[in-house]
Amino acid sequence: MFAVLKTGGKQYKVQAGDILRVEKLAADAGETIQFDEILMLGGDAPVVGAPLVDGAAVKAEVVDQIKGEKLIHFVKRRRKHSSKRTKGHRQKLTLIKITEILASGATKAAAKAAPAAAGSDDLTKITGVGPAAAKKLEEAGFTSFAQIAALSADDIAGIDAVKVKPEWVEQAKDLAKG
Repeated sequence: MFAVLKTGGKQYKVQAGDILRVEKLAADAGETIQFDEILMLGGDAPVVGAPLVDGAAVKAEVVDQIKGEKLIHFVKRRRKHSSKRTKGHRQKLTLIKITEILASGATKAAAKAAPAAAGSDDLTKITGVGPAAAKKLEEAGFTSFAQIAALSADDIAGIDAVKVKPEWVEQAKDLAKG
């Protein structure tokens, strides 16, 4: 079985056990990542997505973060009093090993449903709290407006994960009321 996946603006045809060099991903060596943008599944019964195959995913393990080969860009202008310039570049890449291809049952929906679990609120409704800050707040154990509204000045100083602003506490009080 093979799959065609999309990452970093490129498409790759992969099978289990393949090793790929893809555009740099935010993952460390040894981590398992999942690609949800699957354009096609091939094998006994090929499935072509429109544009993506629903429920399909490819799991891979990050082997290493590497740099590509050096590319030289040389510019020379002809004639007298002209100029020359040499520039080099090495693209940052991630080396991954494909572990498995999931035709259905990918955990994409479960990952998106986790923040909306019972007793949790969308913390990004607070002005100044973006997705990254909301994730850090959830990792620190703050998942609802009521929890943030109950913070005192001493509690705010004790939080190391993210710098909580006093305005967030006031907004959380208003949002917790309804």
